[in-house]
Amino acid sequence: MVTAPFADRFARTRAAMVEGAVDTLLLSVGPDLPYLTGYEAMPLERLTMLVLPAEGQATLVVPRLEAPRVLERPEFTLRPWGETEDPIAIVQGLMGPGGRLAIGDRTWARFVLDLQGRGPGTTWRKASEVLGPLRARKDAAEVEALRAAGAAADRVAFALQSGEIELAGRTEAQVSAELGRRLRAEGHHRVNFAIVAAGANAASPHHEPGEVVIKPGEVVLCDFGGSMFDDHGVGYCSDITRCVHLGEPSEEMAEAYAVLIEAQQAAVAAAVVGTSCAEVDATARRIITAAGWGEEFMHRTGHGIGIEEHEDPYIVSGNETPLEPGHAFSIEPGIYVEGRFGFRLEDIVVAAVSGPDVLNHADHDLALV
Repeated sequence: MVTAPFADRFARTRAAMVEGAVDTLLLSVGPDLPYLTGYEAMPLERLTMLVLPAEGQATLVVPRLEAPRVLERPEFTLRPWGETEDPIAIVQGLMGPGGRLAIGDRTWARFVLDLQGRGPGTTWRKASEVLGPLRARKDAAEVEALRAAGAAADRVAFALQSGEIELAGRTEAQVSAELGRRLRAEGHHRVNFAIVAAGANAASPHHEPGEVVIKPGEVVLCDFGGSMFDDHGVGYCSDITRCVHLGEPSEEMAEAYAVLIEAQQAAVAAAVVGTSCAEVDATARRIITAAGWGEEFMHRTGHGIGIEEHEDPYIVSGNETPLEPGHAFSIEPGIYVEGRFGFRLEDIVVAAVSGPDVLNHADHDLALV
């Protein structure tokens, strides 16, 4: 029997609220709600909100027509509201004593403003100040959920690298659609993105796949990922980038990719508990810069991952946060030569006491097909 994690998460959240002097936590759409309840709210004009006082019963306020989608749990009481009721008034009435409130970062502005209008004299903070550090430290079950999602993405990457996914003569959009279909076939419940960038388009890190036809002699950069539900219906993300070249690459491209793989592997090795996020970023950047490609590495080395594709901790210059056990993040340096070609290499890594726990194992070499 799999034990639900929600009671422990509620307890740790309440402890963080007390420590941070927060009287009531208000969570609407966004990843914090499923993290605590297992329920993902639809982004509707009808208000959904978990009202979590530091002391006392938590209540999940939902539109009545959405209530059948909620799996009720001991940690909260369900309060459906009808079409003629005022959900703002309901939430206001459920708030605990004290006016120090933290509200979900993704809450629609219309609801924030309505709540502020009903509660003069209150102070407002972002809920991420309470939940961000908790969500960043993945527990063992969360790591295994990420590992399962990463293994599924690896299987799609292997199909790409082995030539099983046809590239030449197809459009970027067609290959992107196939990557998405394969992610679903491998167990993902949702496709979050599937970047396919051929030739000069690979120099645009977030290229939108289009009608460009992939040709022999080009590099094809593929960055894809989705969400896979854990045993409690909470989605955890995959994210992987691999590059394929149709035929032999030029000497310049081969040299650039050799630098990239050295930088990526060095940054992975540097991602040990206690090392700052900034130092991991610097490790990759030093190698790429020393080889003369520093100006072509235009983005951070990585981002945290979990219920969201991008979350804390961010592997970027200036972030002196030390890595802690359970921190999960990407390591994905890139080299992008505008108008010509681009490369990126990405794995998901978890900081562990025993050292970096790499969740992706698809071949890191530049695949030739």
